[in-house]
Amino acid sequence: MERTGGRYEGDTWDLASSVGATATMVAAARAIASTGDDALIFDPYAEPLVRAVGVDFFTRLASGELTLEELDTDNETMGMARMTDNMAVRTKFFDEFFVEAAKAGIRQAVILASGLDTRAYRLAWPAGTTVFEIDQPEVIEFKSATLAEFGVEPTAELRTVAVDLRYDWPAALKAQGFDPNRPTAWSAEGLLGYLPPEAQDRLLDTISELSAPGSRVALESGPTSIAPEDHEKVLERMQEASERWRSHGFELDFGELVYLGDRNEAGAYMEDRGWNLARRSVNDLLAANGRPTLPDDDVAHFGELQYVSAILN
Repeated sequence: MERTGGRYEGDTWDLASSVGATATMVAAARAIASTGDDALIFDPYAEPLVRAVGVDFFTRLASGELTLEELDTDNETMGMARMTDNMAVRTKFFDEFFVEAAKAGIRQAVILASGLDTRAYRLAWPAGTTVFEIDQPEVIEFKSATLAEFGVEPTAELRTVAVDLRYDWPAALKAQGFDPNRPTAWSAEGLLGYLPPEAQDRLLDTISELSAPGSRVALESGPTSIAPEDHEKVLERMQEASERWRSHGFELDFGELVYLGDRNEAGAYMEDRGWNLARRSVNDLLAANGRPTLPDDDVAHFGELQYVSAILN
C-alpha cells in the first residue's frame, strides 16, 4: 500500500507524499484531460512526468490502464471524472491567463507552487519572457532533471526558485533576477486551500507588495467558511474518495491536507489592495466548455469555487 501522511508545522514533501502527491494527482488528471477528441488542453509532458514519479496508482491512471469508470463508483463531486473535468477547465483558464498577459506586453511571470506544471515548456511565450517557478527544492529538482532527461527545453527563459513558500521566498525570487519594478503575471493555482488562513493573507499581501502597476494575478477563490454542521460531512466525503483510492493501492487522506477554517475571500482581499477583478465560477467554466456542472447543494461547496483574474491599477 502506497501511503502519504498528514500535515504538520514545517512539514516537507516530495511528489509521492503529502501535498506533493496532489501535484502528481493533478498531473495525472491533466494527462487524462489531454486525450480524446474533445480534449480541452494538451499537456504532452504530464503522463511521462507522472510515470517518472513512480506512484503506480497515478501511473495507471495517467496511462489509461486504470479507467475513470473503474475508479469512480458514482458521479459524486470527489470522483476522478469530476476532478478531471475540473482540472481541464482550470488548466485552460490559467493557460489563457498567461497568454493574455503576454499579449498585454508582460514579460515576467511567476508560478507559485509550480509542482509538475509545464507551462514554461509548452506555452508559446514571446521572446524576452522570463518565467520563475517556485516550489520545494525536491520538487524543483525532480521536474527539472526529469524534463532535461526527456530532452525537453523551456520555451521561455526559466529560472527555478527552490524554496518553501512558508519561508523568505521573496528574497530567493529576487536573487534569481526577479524585478518588482516590472509588471508581473502571477499564478496561484491549486494553492490557497493548502495554506492556513493567515498564510493565505500573507501570500496575497506579498504578491501585492512585489507587483508593479499593470501586473496581473490569477488564482482560485474557494468558500470562505463551512458551517460547523457541514464540516464533518465534508471530511466524510473526502474520506469516501480516499477509500476508493485505497482499494486501488494508494492512500491519500484529503482531509489531512487542506485547511477548512474560516478565511478571507481571496478575490475581495485583492480588490481591497487595488486590484481590478474579473470572476468566473467553476460552473461557468464547466458549462462554457461543455462539461457537466457541479450540484449547487454539494455539501463540500465546490460549486462555489471561483477563478479570479485581476490587474493592479
